[in-house]
Amino acid sequence: MNLSRLGGALLPVYLGLFAAGSASAEWTGSGELGLVFARGNTDTETLNTELKLKYTRERWTNASRFSYLKSESDGDLEAERLVFDNKTDYTLSDVSYITGVGRYDRDEFSSFEYQTSLAIGYGRRLIDTERQALSVEIGPGVRYSEIRDTGETETDLIARGGADYRLQISETAELTNRSLIESGSSNTFLENETALTVAINDALALKTGFLVRHNTEVEPGREKTDYLSTVNLVYSFPGQ
Repeated sequence: MNLSRLGGALLPVYLGLFAAGSASAEWTGSGELGLVFARGNTDTETLNTELKLKYTRERWTNASRFSYLKSESDGDLEAERLVFDNKTDYTLSDVSYITGVGRYDRDEFSSFEYQTSLAIGYGRRLIDTERQALSVEIGPGVRYSEIRDTGETETDLIARGGADYRLQISETAELTNRSLIESGSSNTFLENETALTVAINDALALKTGFLVRHNTEVEPGREKTDYLSTVNLVYSFPGQ
């Protein structure tokens, strides 16, 4: 499954949300940008950017995330990583919800040309206060992937689990941790991102993050685990 097919699968979600518009609907979002330049014995450049959009209407919440990482050395492109995911939640009660998730992951740093997954699940808010929040999710899904070195494609039934944690350390500082696991017969993918965001003003913030990505099955000569440390400037779009 490529990105266009994933977009086609997610299109009904957007149409359903917009078709039944409501005065209580709200858009929020943020954009991030980080640049690293090294000059001297070697010329390297790294670009890290992310865009998040969230739409809330009554019991429905739709959140989209697009991230892009590019690394160049001496003017030559070394690798790129592009990730798009979309998540739609429907609230059942104050503590529970059902969710549908689509994810497209094209990562030249890994053994896979791409990994695309669609999943449904049940979520529960274990903690939900102004100071901190913790939600967990679990459910079945399907994953399509292509191995980079051989071009072979794989289709897996997967078990998907996720967890999101937020801690408001102070009026201007927030700690977050996002975890994801997709386990199938051919590979288990794990991702964990921890970030500290410090507000500069109402719209701008500085964010430092540490991302770990792990595949249990990789081609010979490739590492199973990738690490990424980032420092990004974040601009938040006001809700409306």
